Amino acid sequence: MTSSSRPTVLIVARLPQALLDLLQQNFTCHNLILDGLSEQQLAAIAPQVRAIAANGEAKVGREFMARFPALEIVSVFGVGYDGVDVPAARERGIQVTHTPDVLNDDVADLAIALMLAVARKVVRADHFARSGQWQNGPFPLTTKVSGARLGIVGLGRIGQAIAKRAAAFDMQIAYHNRSRKDVPYTYMEDIVSLAAAVDFLVMITPGGAGTRALVNAEVLEALGPQGYLINVARGSVVDETALITALQAGKIAGAGLDVFANEPHIPAELAALENVVLTPHMASGTLLTRTAMAELAFTNLQVHFDGKPVVTPVPE
Repeated sequence: MTSSSRPTVLIVARLPQALLDLLQQNFTCHNLILDGLSEQQLAAIAPQVRAIAANGEAKVGREFMARFPALEIVSVFGVGYDGVDVPAARERGIQVTHTPDVLNDDVADLAIALMLAVARKVVRADHFARSGQWQNGPFPLTTKVSGARLGIVGLGRIGQAIAKRAAAFDMQIAYHNRSRKDVPYTYMEDIVSLAAAVDFLVMITPGGAGTRALVNAEVLEALGPQGYLINVARGSVVDETALITALQAGKIAGAGLDVFANEPHIPAELAALENVVLTPHMASGTLLTRTAMAELAFTNLQVHFDGKPVVTPVPE
């Protein structure tokens, strides 16, 4: 394929180098982030743009897509795609793809790691050991995880991978989902009832308007002073102000958070708390998985331009 006949791809998010390399080797690429394209430059290339390469946080709305008359596909690097106006894309026959499944294990692993880290106070204990405080006496007692009650909000593939791991810890597992699943776990009709019944509440539901602030003050009150919140979903699914208030007041025991409302910015009040463990949206961040995600995001574009069905379209 000559450079002139290569499909033009507009990159609208910070993507890993492995994916950038694949895109640049196979397509004519313009990078909105790294190239700092002006409005005039963007308008000049707009008629040629046939694809947009994004990530789960990128905003690809109706008005933005309308600027590209030849747009055929939006390939999202990530399982979440709440920044993409999927209905607007479908109206124009634009494909939207994402990269599910390849990251299930890593996200589930980190959910368990956050659960253990916050309950067993691993980060605080590390500082306690390094700083020499141990010489002044033993570390305070922590919370047992094995045998505890776990609630999962969103029992999709990742949610079920978390449950599988939790079962090995002999945890009692309950869940809330839009519909009941054929699983050996207790189904709860609403998230407040689930929070009231568990020690650990794990969020792994999709983002978007339908789940915004799903965890609010009422849910946190139900979770209670012995309960922990773990969020590996999207920052938007938790009312961050209500969470900070609950943590400061001891209304819940602690939280393990991989995602935040305004990434990469974390509220100073949250960062100052000792009863939280914070990670920088890294749940899928292993070399093996990110490479597989990059290859899948690229493959969706490649097969589309070859006239074949995409591998992982977003669900209807």
